[in-house]
Parts: sequence; structure tokens; C-alpha cells
Amino acid sequence: MSPTSNLLECETLLEPDQHYPLYIAAKKYWLPEFEAHWDDEEAVTLVLLHSTSFHKETWQPTLERIFQCSSAYSRNSSRPLKIKCAWAIDCPNHGVSAAFNDDALRQAPFYRNFGCRRYADAVHRFMSAGPKFRPMFDFRSQRLVGIGHSLGGVAMTILQNLEPAFKFSSVILVEPMLSPNAEAVEPLRRFLIKNAYERRDVWPSREYAYQNLKSRRRCKRWDPRILDLYIKFGLRTHPGAHHLQAPYDGVSLACSRDEEVLHFQTMYREPDGATKPVQDLDKICPRIPVSIVFGSDNEYIPRAVQNALIDPASGRRFSSITRIDGAGHLVPQHAPNQLGEQIFDILSTSLTLFSKL
Repeated sequence: MSPTSNLLECETLLEPDQHYPLYIAAKKYWLPEFEAHWDDEEAVTLVLLHSTSFHKETWQPTLERIFQCSSAYSRNSSRPLKIKCAWAIDCPNHGVSAAFNDDALRQAPFYRNFGCRRYADAVHRFMSAGPKFRPMFDFRSQRLVGIGHSLGGVAMTILQNLEPAFKFSSVILVEPMLSPNAEAVEPLRRFLIKNAYERRDVWPSREYAYQNLKSRRRCKRWDPRILDLYIKFGLRTHPGAHHLQAPYDGVSLACSRDEEVLHFQTMYREPDGATKPVQDLDKICPRIPVSIVFGSDNEYIPRAVQNALIDPASGRRFSSITRIDGAGHLVPQHAPNQLGEQIFDILSTSLTLFSKL
């Protein structure tokens, strides 16, 4: 937590049942003053989905900034942006969910088959659990704003068209892994899979992992809070650690290298694997406001792919298209404060438009 944060949080774990064998972990975040908006129909509820190889807590620094902006704005505006709370939801083979789901992920239908649609299905199940699971909170009665990064952006897009549908008032996609052209992302697929296979996945302790990752080029651009959270939630006790003598407390990636690779393989395995979610985007753009946020550095997704996605000739219309200077594909990791400010601007603009309808 940052020293200035008074963020409140509550962890929730939805257990499997006879219809669905996976655990789904989520966290609700809010500020004390947001409790005054609990019964306000105009107050928004944010739903946030993370990227491949990360975890729901990755959103925490960005949320801190959104909430700080909201509090400051509320003190100086006659029509404040009212936020009820935010829910960040783990993909079931990531974060703390991964350890709970070890056995189920090794069996059909999830073994070697877990991609964006599986994440969207898990989120839909969590949100559908209803007030009996979460007393006094029903997602279907909320004014929802969906926010997704990378894999989470694709899952959030797919979620909009799952039945029975949830009524989102708007969607914000951050560097979504979406491409209208399957051939254009083939080099990206190979690059991501190669990187995943080469990633170190075991360390003798969390402290050792912290020092090691801190020195890696991949993590140099991360906000320090992101690295702290990754050490806590992006790693897990190594499955074999209990067989070894103390003081060994080995850790490994919560989302294993194999699971990360499988995400990318599943995402692009079918001929339309990279393009089919764009059809979901085509359906929702005329229906609700959709905003896109990119990083200014195109180290992962080529600028040409992004330009094709937002091309007005495609028929897709976006409420806003912005780029955050100094950030690459991992915008929430590189620039959570700037991203939080941008999301707040999008939310407050949407509020103004909503009030004029």
C-alpha cells in the first residue's frame, strides 16, 4: 500500500459447485466516503480484469489514483463523480486462484485449454452468483463500468455478449490483445510464447525473487508498488517446498510458464482466435461508450495493429482513444498514476454525458 492510501479491501472466494469446478477469487476496493453512495443509483461500480501472468491486485495502484482523483473532484465540483466500489477479479489460473485450482486445471475441460473466453466465463459466473453469495450486493442492479488490460481487455469484450447479459454503462480497454487481422499478430504470438518459456519461474525465497526481479530489464519500468504486489500475489509457495527442510521457502510463479504459454496458444490456436473477439467489440461499440487507452511505446503490439483496430473505416466508433507517454504494453505496471488519471477523466466525461441524456 502507498503511504497515502486509505483504500479498504475485502477478499472474496467463490467456491466450485457441481456445474463449475474452479475457485474464483476477487477483491472489492473502496474508500470510507464511498459508503455514502451505497444506495445511489448514479454511483458507478468498476469491474477490473488483469493481463496474462499478473493478478487482480495489479490494479491496486491504479485504483488508488482513480479514488484520489474522485475524492479531490468531489470536494470541488457541484456534480461529483460518485464511485460505489471496484471489483478486481482473478483469472482462475492466475494469482491466489491458481493454487486453489491446481487439480482442476490439470483435467478436462481446462487442461491445455484456458484462454480469454475461459476468463470471461469465470467473471460471468462470479458476477452471476447473486446477493446470496455476496449479501447486499447484486451486480445486475449496479451501474457497471468494465475495465480490462490486455488479456483482461479481450475477456471484458467477450463478457459483454455472454448470456444472460450484464448491463454495463461503459467499457474501458487498456492495450487490448485484439486484432482485426490474424496474420498481423502471428509474430507477436511467437514472441510472447518464447518470452514465457524463457522466463525464470522458481526462486529460493520471496526476498531472493524480489532482488532478482528488481534487477531484470522487464521489471525496470514497473512502478515499485507493482513489484511489491507481484512478489506477494504473483508468486506462490513452490508446490514442492513442503518436502524440503527449513529454512527453504521456495516460491514459483502463480501463473506457471506452461499456463502462460497456453493462454497465448489458446488465444491464437483457431484461425479466427485473434479476430473473433473483435466481432464482440463490433457489437458493443454502437451499444455503449467504449474507450481505448494505449501506451506510447509499441514494444508488443505493433502500431499498425492498433491503428487497424481503431480505424473509423471499420465502423467501430470509440468515445476516446488516448496514449500514455512513457508506457508500453504494460500500462498498469509502468504508469498506474497516469492511467488512473486517464480513467478518471474518461469516467467523469461519461458522467457529464450521462447527465445530459
